[in-house]
Amino acid sequence: MHSSSFLAIVTSIPLFACASVAGAQVADDSSTVVVTATRLPTPELQVASSITVVTADEIADRQIKTLPDLLKSVPGLNVVQSGGPGGQASVFIRGTNSNHTKVLVDGIDVSDPSSPVGSFDFSQLLTQDVQQVEILRGPQSGLYGSDAIGGVISVVTKSGSGPAQISAGAEGGSFDTFNQSGGVSGSLAGFHYAANIQHMHSGATPVTPLDLLAPGEQRIDDYYDNLTGSTKLGFDVTDNFDLGLVGRYSDTHLRITGENYNNYPNDYPDSTQSHNDTRQYYARGTAHLSSFGGALAQTLGLAYSSIKSYDTSPENPESDFFGKRSKIDWQGNIRLAADEKLVLGAEHQRDEMTVPLSAATTIGSGYAELQSSFSDALYNTVSVRYDDNNRFGGKATYRLAPAYVFQETGTKFKASVGTGFKAPTLSQMFQNFPQFFFFANPNLKPETSLGFDLGFEQSLMGTKARFGVTYFRNNIKNLIGENADFSSYANVGRAVTEGVESFVAYQPLQNLAFRLDYTFTQATDDILHQELLRRPKHKAGVNAEWHATNRLALNATLLTVSSWIDGNRDFSVPRENAPGYTTVNIAASYDVASHLTVYGRVDNLLNRRYQNPEGFLQPTVGAFAGVKTKF
Repeated sequence: MHSSSFLAIVTSIPLFACASVAGAQVADDSSTVVVTATRLPTPELQVASSITVVTADEIADRQIKTLPDLLKSVPGLNVVQSGGPGGQASVFIRGTNSNHTKVLVDGIDVSDPSSPVGSFDFSQLLTQDVQQVEILRGPQSGLYGSDAIGGVISVVTKSGSGPAQISAGAEGGSFDTFNQSGGVSGSLAGFHYAANIQHMHSGATPVTPLDLLAPGEQRIDDYYDNLTGSTKLGFDVTDNFDLGLVGRYSDTHLRITGENYNNYPNDYPDSTQSHNDTRQYYARGTAHLSSFGGALAQTLGLAYSSIKSYDTSPENPESDFFGKRSKIDWQGNIRLAADEKLVLGAEHQRDEMTVPLSAATTIGSGYAELQSSFSDALYNTVSVRYDDNNRFGGKATYRLAPAYVFQETGTKFKASVGTGFKAPTLSQMFQNFPQFFFFANPNLKPETSLGFDLGFEQSLMGTKARFGVTYFRNNIKNLIGENADFSSYANVGRAVTEGVESFVAYQPLQNLAFRLDYTFTQATDDILHQELLRRPKHKAGVNAEWHATNRLALNATLLTVSSWIDGNRDFSVPRENAPGYTTVNIAASYDVASHLTVYGRVDNLLNRRYQNPEGFLQPTVGAFAGVKTKF
């Protein structure tokens, strides 16, 4: 979503201006299966890349309603959201830029081709229909192409199986909140289906700090409304051939307080609200064929997405942004031997911006990956990819990720090295602003990176306890920024990000579990030798889950983030120290009957008042309660 070109840019600040299940429960990594790291279902034990998995059960236990709230406690990530629900949300993985993350929903690339920086606004994605989220950290362009310098976030929605089920829920609470959801799922013969509808409404969230308002000006609270519908359908034509279709639609309306620049240099937030309306459509159809007793599995996919944003502010005429993407892809999985698998893939993609200007780019891609195991101890994945962009030419990338497991001691050593790149956006190449004497640059080259990590994980007392530490480093070059005379874009930046991700998980009882995560990140402009904006050095989180009885479940989460460097709200002060914060959320649910659950939660229990980013208040203490049923 585009609050405005300015807001879209500053919320995704350019760089230059440990594998785990996220919940407290100590997961057996030999049974946890991940897909994003290798494009194949693979036991987490055999994966060297750092990946975190958040499941539907954890989403329900913590009563998480939006994707930014889900990602806040994930190690290696910093989430920045301009206010409450619906405020533009950006994610910085391992200190890289917010547009250095590939975001997939059911295999669909959901980034916005019309966005000035080509990033994804995480605030629009609700979680009621989410089955699993995989957060893969480190350069991943060797499998996923452009955008994957920091990593990949893959969202998988729920499928239907078994007898028909109907679910419904409603909740209300602070900030004029009223949310509803409903769904139906099941299977009949070879047909399986799931359909969900979600409505989120937050009518009065205080966002603008009072000390920023002009004398005598009253604060106007933010308003957000999100209606999302989704479906996932499948049909097993034969035992080895099936068809699939996923679709998603969202209609969002955000009312925020923008900026009034008419009184420069004494700028104040506007006395009237700006309107941001967005409609998003995503769809993907697939055909999957398994041959030769499963030795060859092929999937052909066709995807389409359309994002339309309409921005209206008191000081400016309406600005619209329309972007769309079409993509055809093929992937073949070949079982060469019991311990050797080869993945081959080809893609053709067209990104197009139709408003505020007409521009397009096409990309043809091919990739290959070899996944190997030796003696149930050494596991290795090597991948290569080539992307041919009709605007700047070809780009080759790779990734190598070995892991060694000592089964007897529960010890795992892992390492990975890979390259990444981020293609220049259509806006950067073609959108001019002559009124500001600023012009696009069609000759931009992609931003590039070389990164690696090295770590270990250790199990203790069987599977009751686990801990691990991973060191990472990423060298990024050719960053796109303003040229020397501030008249255009150029590849002028370099940066280094490095740090440590660590965790300790302990489950003393079957129904009681704890988890501690700590991340240290140091992100530096390699030219100016300054700390990068919006990259706090320290982040720690503690989560506790207790299923007190068969019916009662309790959850508590503490998150603490250290200070960071930020600009003020309108960036008239480009660098200032932003104070850190600590929040505590608690949640409880009780199964009144087999088909009826009541629940409640308190967010920001300690009522901490903090801004992230600077100039945008995060919600104060809020209490919510609801009911959900399933038949």
